[in-house]
Amino acid sequence: MSRAQQAVKRVMDVALAGAALLVGWPFLAAIAIRIRIDSPGPAIFRQERAGRGMKPFTIYKFRTMRVGVEPFGPSPSGAQDARLTRVGRWLRETALDELPQLWNVLKGDMSLVGPRPLYLSQAEAFDAHERRRLEVRPGITGLAQVMGRGETPHEEKLRMDVRYVEQWSLRLDLRIMMASAVLVATRGNVYQKWT
Repeated sequence: MSRAQQAVKRVMDVALAGAALLVGWPFLAAIAIRIRIDSPGPAIFRQERAGRGMKPFTIYKFRTMRVGVEPFGPSPSGAQDARLTRVGRWLRETALDELPQLWNVLKGDMSLVGPRPLYLSQAEAFDAHERRRLEVRPGITGLAQVMGRGETPHEEKLRMDVRYVEQWSLRLDLRIMMASAVLVATRGNVYQKWT
């Protein structure tokens, strides 16, 4: 991206994320209260992830799993996973667990659209081609998510992430956001079926 393109993308991120938080904060507060009532522990889950240029940052999500489970363990492969709370299953299947990342967008850690942020240990294992996904801010949603969501193998997701970086355009971001909205509305599969 040119500097002008980066500026346009950032302005769009701040405007949309800010508007969503301003309008939606009562809904987010209600979700947080429901999480606290459903199971012991904090409403917000925090974890260090790899950001743009491999810079570590703290990602925020609504907590979907019980307190005390391994935070770097494999993602749940289905709704029957015993680590998930009752409310957590609903949050994952509706993708509402990602809403606190709107704050990450405002802070500048993330973008609305981009490669999903991975663990630092995963990013450190990238080859030269895969490291291209670190040239942009990670996103709440991305090309890999709308092209297959939980059904897509991890290696294929990495290839799609690099493709996104190489083919970025404002039109592509808008298409991904619209496709994400459709996936959430139809509850496309969110559970990872591949390692």
